[in-house]
Amino acid sequence: MKKLTEEELRNIEGGMSISGTLLNSVSTLFKTVSNLGRSFGSAIRRIGSNKMCSL
Repeated sequence: MKKLTEEELRNIEGGMSISGTLLNSVSTLFKTVSNLGRSFGSAIRRIGSNKMCSL
């Protein structure tokens, strides 16, 4: 294996690009966090107003 010089090491560029998979996972994460917040908010509001369903 060839050792790279310091100049060659400085010229290496990473392969960072935004792919469809990355966008899809970020979108799914946002939806999940949003749904969790909505569920917790509804639960807190129902507990505060004593409108809980009886089991």
